[in-house]
Amino acid sequence: MKQRQIGKTDVFVTDLAFGASGIGNMGRMVSDEEANTVLERAWAEGIRYFDTAPHYGRGLSEKRLGRFLKQKNRDDFVLSTKVGRVLSPGPALEEADGFINPLPNTVRYDYSGDGLEASLEHSLELLQVTHVDIVYIHDIGAYTHGARNDRHMAQLLGSGIGRLQDLKQRGKIRAFGLGVNETGVCLDILKQAELDVILLAGRLTLLDRQAESELVDVCRARETSLVLGGIFNSGILATGPVEGAWYDYQPASREILEKVIVLKRQFEALAVPLPTAALHFARRHPSAASVLMGTAKVSSLERNLVALARELPADCLRLFDHGTEKSV
Repeated sequence: MKQRQIGKTDVFVTDLAFGASGIGNMGRMVSDEEANTVLERAWAEGIRYFDTAPHYGRGLSEKRLGRFLKQKNRDDFVLSTKVGRVLSPGPALEEADGFINPLPNTVRYDYSGDGLEASLEHSLELLQVTHVDIVYIHDIGAYTHGARNDRHMAQLLGSGIGRLQDLKQRGKIRAFGLGVNETGVCLDILKQAELDVILLAGRLTLLDRQAESELVDVCRARETSLVLGGIFNSGILATGPVEGAWYDYQPASREILEKVIVLKRQFEALAVPLPTAALHFARRHPSAASVLMGTAKVSSLERNLVALARELPADCLRLFDHGTEKSV
């Protein structure tokens, strides 16, 4: 598996990463055994970059991932988590934010320096490590916060970015950036701060390429890496344009369904299934340092790895219209 540099840092990640939202019980119950089994399979396949967040099961994903990685040599993997949500003890819940039976924690947003550091310290405890390699500022932006985002941005730019720079100097983190679902906030923050990396979910995919209009060029000029998440756009590029397909965390509109129908026909005419095309589009994109594959199912992980091992016809690569292709 190839390794790629994050920004100008000394952090190198495998070009495929394990996204640990699923082992936080996203949408369904996952046993500790099932979580450990899929992590072991990812490791056996050569994946050495693992991404998690306090949001995923209110710490459950971090706890499970930390327990697994405790068995490994710390120098053998890259670990990222996210800040912006601060957890504290709370009541037991059957479900919270789409996660089933999360840990009994309450959550509040805090993008100040103190809030970001408090979030990180709790994550370090759950993950059983003394540092993480990458920290992403999670879900800052109007997409998540609407009109309340102005206050969060003031916190982040007032003391949050400075604290992350300090944490980097102190060795608690080795790189930092944004973990978001929108391009606008990335451009806004890049005007005022240096970022090593952006984890961009759903905005540089086979279906949604809006990041190519400006953000990709800005990141290249600033030497800010891109890690791609949400490459199936909430599922529609995996399921295809079926009834009830989801796009961008909600049922797909008729307009989106029609776009996916066209994509599906184009690639199936070349004998390439739509999910295979979506995976290759992301991994082959010249701006992608790594691509997250989020699952708690060994079968899904194996299916995606088999798809990525497939050679694609030249006509398929031309449909991607990436410009200069990466070798994989």
